[in-house]
Amino acid sequence: QLTQPMFVPIFLIYFLLTNQRIGLLIIAFLAFSFIGDFTSVFTNKLLMVEVSSLLYCLSYISLIIASIIRIKKLQLDKVIGLYLILVFLINAYLLFTLFDMLKYHIPDSVEITLFGVKSVALLVLSFAAFVNYLNTDSKQSIQFLVMALCFVFSDVLHYVSTYYMYNWSFVMLDRVLHVVGLFFLFNYILEVNIERRRQTIMDKKMSFKKAYELKLK
Repeated sequence: QLTQPMFVPIFLIYFLLTNQRIGLLIIAFLAFSFIGDFTSVFTNKLLMVEVSSLLYCLSYISLIIASIIRIKKLQLDKVIGLYLILVFLINAYLLFTLFDMLKYHIPDSVEITLFGVKSVALLVLSFAAFVNYLNTDSKQSIQFLVMALCFVFSDVLHYVSTYYMYNWSFVMLDRVLHVVGLFFLFNYILEVNIERRRQTIMDKKMSFKKAYELKLK
């Protein structure tokens, strides 16, 4: 538990040293996630647990907005659209089943509400990432989708091991999935930076070409 708050700063230091650009929404996610990781250490204090859950909710909302912004133009046919709706409904049913099971084991009503809000946020995040993947089928969208799924399963394992059935393997898998999710997020940021630099080079080449053609005229 004590090692979890170290993950975000380690990745962030690497990015600062390599002069990578990070979007404002991703910075918001990292900030909320780091403070959430830090406050989750104090599991013996109910208030800190609730604050941690709230911060995680805000971090996931930041990722949702970042994912939706990346969806520039939807190009999905009716079959894929129906498939997306089916996947969304199945995942919503599974999360509702989990919520219905755990609500009797979570002692505080505020934490129950935050669990519900966080579950909905993760559901929307995974759905938005899946839509982006089917729409673009790019390396970036695959990494973002894997990241979202890692956070979903990590959060589910956390609640199951905390409030329903403690198992050290669940706890370890929760931590591993959280780190893997961060790893794919930072790989996603690297790919975004590469794409931005490539686009900048292409724009400069086009500008130079147009200027050269105008000069010839």
